[in-house]
Parts: sequence; C-alpha cells; structure tokens
Amino acid sequence: MNISSKKEKRRKKENASRSLGRAPGELVYLGDKENLETILEVHEYTSEEYNTHQTNQIQNILNVKGNNRVTWINVNGLNNAQDITKIGRYFKLHPLILEDIVNTNQRPKIDEYENYIFVVLKMLYHNKENELLTEHISIIIGHDYVLTFQETEEDIFDPIRRRFKNQKSRLRSSSADYLAFSLMDAIIDNYSVVIEMFGAKVEQTEDELFLENSREGISRDIQYLKQDLLRLRRNVFPSREVISRLVKSQSELITIKTYNYLKDLQDHILQINDNIDLYREMVWGLMDMHMTTMSNKMNGIMKVLTIISTIFIPLTFIVGVYGMNFEHMPELHSENGYFVLWGIMIALFLALLIFFRRKKWL
Repeated sequence: MNISSKKEKRRKKENASRSLGRAPGELVYLGDKENLETILEVHEYTSEEYNTHQTNQIQNILNVKGNNRVTWINVNGLNNAQDITKIGRYFKLHPLILEDIVNTNQRPKIDEYENYIFVVLKMLYHNKENELLTEHISIIIGHDYVLTFQETEEDIFDPIRRRFKNQKSRLRSSSADYLAFSLMDAIIDNYSVVIEMFGAKVEQTEDELFLENSREGISRDIQYLKQDLLRLRRNVFPSREVISRLVKSQSELITIKTYNYLKDLQDHILQINDNIDLYREMVWGLMDMHMTTMSNKMNGIMKVLTIISTIFIPLTFIVGVYGMNFEHMPELHSENGYFVLWGIMIALFLALLIFFRRKKWL
C-alpha cells in the first residue's frame, strides 16, 4: 500500500509537466500504463438474450446505438488517443469529456449533457500481492448504452458479468441507468472492503502500542497509515458529491425506479465517509498515543537513573570525606573502621531502598 502510494506521487509529478501548455480538449494520457493495446469488452442484452465478445477494432462497436438492446462497452486502455477519439466521435462526446477520460489526475466529478451523463470515479481494490491499487474510471450513461473507460483489464466488475448470465436477474430486465448504478455500486461497495482492511491495520497498530516492548519502526508505520488515509480520503470523499448530484438530477436518462437505488447508494457512500472520518481520528490518536508512550518510557528511564543517583550521592559523600587523607582523622586509625564504614553505607543503601519502595517510586 505504501509502495503504490509512493508510485502514485511520483507519477503525478511526472504527469503534471505533460499537460502544461496543452489546448483545452487535447487528449494527453496522464498515467503510467502506457504501450497497452485498446481492448473493447462488449456486453449486449435484453430480458431474453445476452451476447458478449471482445475486440480491438473500434469499427466493430459502431452499430450499438438504437438496436433495441442495452449495451455495455468497457474500454480497457487509455493511452491510445486515436481510439478514444474515434469512440468519442461516434457517441458524440464533448472534447472536454474525452480530455477528462484520459486524465487520470481528474478528481471524481459528474457532468450532465443532453444525451448522456458523464461520471468520473476512482476504483480502489487490492491486487494479488495485497497492494492497494487506484484506477481512474469514467462512465458514460446514454439512453441504451453505458461506456466505461479504465486503464487496464483488471477490475472489480466480475460479479456484474456473472449477473448477465442469469436471465432472471434484475439487471437483464432493466435499462442502461440501472446498469450504470450497478457499476457504481460495485465500485463503492469495494470502498467498504478497502476501508475495512485499513481499519484492521489501524487496530493492529493500536494493539501493538499497548505492548511493553513495541517493535521498532512503529512510528514509521503510523506515518504510512496517515499517508494511506489521506490517499483514501482524496479518492473517496468527492464521490459523495457525485452520487448526491445524481440523486438530485432531473435527467430523463434516469428512471424513477433507479432513483430509489441511487438514494440507497448515497446512504452507503455517506456511511463510508463517516468511517473514514472515524479512522482519521484514530490515526491521529495513534500518533499522540505513540508520543505519550515514548514519553512515559523516557520518564521511566529517568526515574530509575534518578533513584540510582539519589542512592549513591550519600555513599559518594562518605567515601569522599574519608578519602581526603588528612593526618588528624581519628576514624582512620580505628582497627574496625573499614568494616564499620561498610556497614553504615550498606545500611544507608537499604534504608533508601525501603523508603523508595514505600513511596512506590520503585
């Protein structure tokens, strides 16, 4: 998670220079997944039939509008500007929309046009190595089609693909707006999984802080948690505004039935944001707790050193007095003076230990 976060920062710094001086609407891919072939994943369905296929030829999808079917075209690969331009030209997408599609630094947003609605979200999921990946995804909602643009083939939409095969599923009997809701619901549901795993890390770190001998490097881990939390917050929080605007939308592309599902999705994203705020307080509390723990340990060390010094100060004074070697010191000529002096120092030592024990300083 931390490694991917560092890569994301480095990528944003490199991509910032690419967009400087570019004309509005000019397509410049701002991402790190270059040299990928554009793959089009096409799903066409009605309540009676369902077909799916993949292609890398743009012309194979230029007949999907007005065929009495709902079509989902998932475009994998954003680095080929010519392919994105051809798709945009066929579906009559605004040039600024195409620019936002290939701009992976674009924050979540929603734009409403006469014939389609444009939505940008961030897809968060863990790969096989359990690293958190952040992927830019754009959704175009049309009358009888939905377009999704993502950087790679890896995503979280497999449950939706399986639902297509079930003829009795609600998805097969619904319109394109319900398909768009299902895609957004899958994205936001996965936010919960990511937040839950993050919460487990926070709680584990909190438990380690209470151990007497907490491991080294825990302060670094807390700092990583803060960075990861900021990353989650930056990608998830704007989604609340996107869903809220969809709920309030008066677009004819969204049916009344789908509005009810969008309201439920709005409640879900609000709950996720509340959880992020909760973990934010916990992470900041972890740093305060860590500093308090370190301070208590240092105070304990200073306490022990102070007690040792206090015990040996009177003993050092006695040794110093009788180490002056003056000629007229009667105790120096005593036959048992050495043993008496040892007895006095040991007694003083034990008396101080008993005193500190009764005061509960030891």
